[in-house]
Amino acid sequence: MLAQQSRLILAHATPMLIAQLSSIGMMIIDTALLGHYGATDLAAVAVGGGIYISVVFALAGILQAVAPTVAHLHGGGRAGEIAGALQQAFWLALLLAVPGVLILLYPAPLFALSRIDPAVEDLARDYLSLLALGLPPVLFYRTFHAFCNALGRPRPLLMISIASTVLHGVLAWSLVTGRWAGTPLGALGCGISNAAVGWFSLLGATGYLLCAGALRPYRLLADWQRPRRHALSELLRLGLPMGFSNFVEISSFTLMALFIAQLGATVVAGHRIVANLAAICYMLPLALAIATLAQVGHAAGARDWRRAQWSINAGLLLAGVLSALLGLLLWMLAAPLTAAYTDDPAVRAVALSLLGYVALYQVFDAVQTIAAHALRGYKITFVPMLVHVVCFWGVGLFGGWWLAFHASRPMGAAGFWLASLLGLALASMLLGALLRYAVKAAVRS
Repeated sequence: MLAQQSRLILAHATPMLIAQLSSIGMMIIDTALLGHYGATDLAAVAVGGGIYISVVFALAGILQAVAPTVAHLHGGGRAGEIAGALQQAFWLALLLAVPGVLILLYPAPLFALSRIDPAVEDLARDYLSLLALGLPPVLFYRTFHAFCNALGRPRPLLMISIASTVLHGVLAWSLVTGRWAGTPLGALGCGISNAAVGWFSLLGATGYLLCAGALRPYRLLADWQRPRRHALSELLRLGLPMGFSNFVEISSFTLMALFIAQLGATVVAGHRIVANLAAICYMLPLALAIATLAQVGHAAGARDWRRAQWSINAGLLLAGVLSALLGLLLWMLAAPLTAAYTDDPAVRAVALSLLGYVALYQVFDAVQTIAAHALRGYKITFVPMLVHVVCFWGVGLFGGWWLAFHASRPMGAAGFWLASLLGLALASMLLGALLRYAVKAAVRS
C-alpha cells in the first residue's frame, strides 16, 4: 500500500512541481532582471511583492476550501454535487477580490510598520497599484487550481503555468529594459507584465473548463447557481482558517522584509535573493502536500481510513527524504546561485550569510507542510491555524525581531532567518502530533 500511494502522490506531484516551479519562475525573472537593473527597483519589488504575495496567498487559501470539499465528493461518489461546489467557490472568489484590490491600492498602513527609504516606498506603491489590476483573475484562477488538484488533474495547470511564465519572461524583459517598449520601466514593467499574465491564466482556465472532455460529465458551467448561503458558509468555515494560515506563514516573511528594509537597500536585496531561493525550495514539499491532500481527501470521502493513513505515510516519507537532499544541494551550490542573481558583491555577501538557514530548515518545512495539508484532507483547519500563529508569528517573526534588533548582540537579518528555522521545527512537531491524533480519531469513528 505504501508503494502504491507513493506512486499516486508522485504522479500527481511531479507535474504540480513543474507547474509551480514555472510559476515561481516569474519571481525569478523579476529578481534577476531587477538585480541587474538597480538595487532600488529590486528592493521595491521585494517589499511590494511581499505584500502582494501575502494578500494573494491569504485569499487563495480561503478559496482552497474547494479542494477538500471536491475531494470528499469525488471520493464518496457524489459527482453530481461537484459543479455546485465549484460555482459557489467562484462566487466566493468574486467577493474576496474586493478587499484584496483595496489593500493593494491603499497599502499605507502596511508601509507604516517599518522605516522604508522614500524612493523604495514610492516605487513599491506604484508597483502594487499595477498588481491590483490582475488580482481578480488570479483569484478565479486559484479556485480553478484547487479544483483541478482535488480531482487529481494537474496537467492543465502545468500547461497554463509554462505558457504564462514564457509570456511573462518576454513581457517583463521588454518592459524592464526598454528593448521593445522604449523607456526602461524597471519595477513598473514587472508589475504590468504580472497583471497581464493573470488575465492570460484565467483565459486558459476558462478554455479548459469549457472544452475538456474529461470534465463534461460534471457539467461544471451548466445550470449556473446563485450564491447560496449554506454552501458559502461551509466554504468559509473550512477556508478562513486555511487562508489565515497561509497569511500567517507568508506575512511572517513579508513583515520580515519590511523590518529588514530599515537596514538598507543592500541588505533588503540580499534578503530578497534568499527569500526567492527559499520560495523555490518550498515548491517541492508543497507539490507533495497538495497531492497528499487529494489522496487523503478521496480516502476520507470514501471513509477508507487505512488508505488515508498510508497516503500520509507516503507523503511524509517522500517529502522528508527529498527535502533533505534539496537542502544539501542548496548548501553546496550557494555561491553560484547567488552570483546568478546579482553582480553586486555586497548583495552577494548578504545573501551567502543567510542561505545556510534555508538549507537547514528544509526537512522541518517539509514535515509541517505535509502534516498541515493532510489535516485539510480530513477537513481539520482551525487548530493548524493556531499552530501557525504561534510558530510563524510568535517564534519566527517576534523572535526574529528580538534577535535582529534587541538581543545583547543584534544579529540583523540573520536573526529573522534563525528564528524562522526554530519556528518551522516547532511547527513540524506540533502539527505532526495533531495529525497522529486525527488519524487515530478517524479510525475510531
